[in-house]
Amino acid sequence: MADTVSDFLLHRLREWGVRQVFGYPGDGINGLLAAWGRADNDPQFVQARHEEMAAFEAVGFAKFSGEVGVCVATSGPGAVHLLNGLYDAKLDHVPVVAIVGQTERSAMGGSYQQEIDLLSLFKDVCSDYVQMCTVPQQLPNLIDRAIRIAQAEHAPTCIIFPSDVLDLPYEAPAHAFKQVPSSRGTEFATVTPSGAAVRQAADILNAGEKVALLVGQGARDCVPELTEVADLLGAGAAKALLGKDVLPDDLPWVTGSIGLLGTIPSYKMMMGCDTLLTVGSNFPYTQFLPNSTRPGPCRSIVRVRGSACVTPMRSTSSVTPARR
Repeated sequence: MADTVSDFLLHRLREWGVRQVFGYPGDGINGLLAAWGRADNDPQFVQARHEEMAAFEAVGFAKFSGEVGVCVATSGPGAVHLLNGLYDAKLDHVPVVAIVGQTERSAMGGSYQQEIDLLSLFKDVCSDYVQMCTVPQQLPNLIDRAIRIAQAEHAPTCIIFPSDVLDLPYEAPAHAFKQVPSSRGTEFATVTPSGAAVRQAADILNAGEKVALLVGQGARDCVPELTEVADLLGAGAAKALLGKDVLPDDLPWVTGSIGLLGTIPSYKMMMGCDTLLTVGSNFPYTQFLPNSTRPGPCRSIVRVRGSACVTPMRSTSSVTPARR
């Protein structure tokens, strides 16, 4: 038996290193479920109690593993149920790929039972990439782009499969006009600020008498650098909610969370500092940040497309100051 689109889809996920897919069965993805049986459950199909939980499980997996989370749901109400979890991925900047079933191509546009315009439904939550597969030759490009864009943008993406397409024999794109080949793998560029911007940021930080750090999820895996900066500046560090696991609370220079669920030490530090370095956070609650309208406003470091500059408001930077 020739491989179907469903067989190839699971094969390509394996090639990308995907080992778990979180989902809930439905007749809109029956072809994919049959392929899972032929694939000896590789990648593992982790059945949730509800499609919404499948999306949240994929988000949680992505958050704690650092890998792309994948979820799957059937058409109609199953697809709708994914939205809440996918919005969590979008707003928390987590890479998740949603694979969604659709009614057969012959019924589309005919107000068929449970037919929904899924491209419009997912257009906002998966705004970086949402596409429908209508012929086998669109693969593997759709899968590769959905995963690569989710990784690059730290956002959810979506591929929609009409149920009859899942059962079609797989055909690779030909070496022909309007056929799109693809390849696996992602290599990311490293963005660095200019030397002048780093020097300016270091001068600002070194001039501060009461320096504070605000650390978010973008600073994950930067504990040695954060520790060195805090030591050089004699600074304390507060954590945004999404950065709560970036630094342990038992470090003597960590004051805990900031914001509506923050600590008193973090609030007092922010209100009393004269210089703020924000690393990996777009923390939204400005009332918990230094008051830029008071006399002698707190200066902070902002990173704009890799360049550091001065701002009276909070922003993001990952520069290391010169030793004082």
